[in-house]
Amino acid sequence: MLVRVALALTLVAVLALALFFYARNWAPSRDDYPVQGLTVSSDNGPIDWGTLAAQGADFAYIRAAKGADWRDPDFAVNWRGARTAGMRYGAMLEFSLCRLASDQATRFMTTVPRDNAALPPVIRLAFDPTCTARPGRDLLLSELNTLVNLVESHAGKTVLLNVTEDFDKSYDIGSGINRTLWLDGNFFPPDYATRRWVMWTASDMRHIDGIDGPVRWDVVAP
Repeated sequence: MLVRVALALTLVAVLALALFFYARNWAPSRDDYPVQGLTVSSDNGPIDWGTLAAQGADFAYIRAAKGADWRDPDFAVNWRGARTAGMRYGAMLEFSLCRLASDQATRFMTTVPRDNAALPPVIRLAFDPTCTARPGRDLLLSELNTLVNLVESHAGKTVLLNVTEDFDKSYDIGSGINRTLWLDGNFFPPDYATRRWVMWTASDMRHIDGIDGPVRWDVVAP
């Protein structure tokens, strides 16, 4: 009996390890999603951009700022690195429910240079555990519209909205702001918004040469 239990536990451990390594290396098929890239920030540490590009990353979205008070310390070096490696690159602002949209726009505009070669900017909408504010939908949409207009005026391009599932369930961003949606969902294409997505974070646990630790791996709808 003990031998059977030991064998069963060993089998479970082997299967768990196999699933772990499969998840680390998984990405959607290029036949289905030809354009694939990733999201990076200072959390990823130093990045070897040449190696990253050689591993099949077509583009990189680089965190520029969070709210109105914090600028990503590695933004400038990552911006230059992606451009030098010949990758397409764009900037991301992580929105905060605890700060005015105008202040967050100012932080973004003073961090990200206007660059005609850059991809459209992204505003990420996700709940931050350090911010407990939960404004009503009308106020949130008004603030978000202000932020969108200011960022677009600076960038000269229409923004994308990267919306997490719980944030969208609370505020139904898809029906409130008429902008391209980028949704999240490990391994399975998401369907939680009221409009179709154009970008999808297919995995937040992929490992790839050129960068330490897991990255958010993103694909573009064909």
